[in-house]
Amino acid sequence: MSRTRTYRCLNCLEHTVSREFDTSHLSVTCPNCESFERFVNEAVYRQFRAFEESPPTEIDWERLDRTERLVVAERIARSTKTIEDFAVVESNGDGNGAEDGDGNGAEDGDGNGAEDGDENADDPAEAPTPE
Repeated sequence: MSRTRTYRCLNCLEHTVSREFDTSHLSVTCPNCESFERFVNEAVYRQFRAFEESPPTEIDWERLDRTERLVVAERIARSTKTIEDFAVVESNGDGNGAEDGDGNGAEDGDGNGAEDGDENADDPAEAPTPE
């Protein structure tokens, strides 16, 4: 028997669906709020809620927008990343807080908005914020 995973609508946060596959998220129309929305893996949502209730001291959680916070929660819940693997980088001048202009202020070095080290620490426009 396959194990089912639960996914939660990020718009209404009320409706959940179960699937027999494991992915970080899926996009479907929510029957509760009737929006075509991302449903996030319940493990990711639990990690996100835990950080919302008790923000990690290792990064400037308040500077991240909701999507960036979900990316951090997803990487921690679904990979070998830890909170120490993330850094919040300074804005590159266009106001979005991301090193590469993709709108993700949390960098982990995998091209998806989070940075493993501080190889850019010498460049003040790309250096992590002080803790």
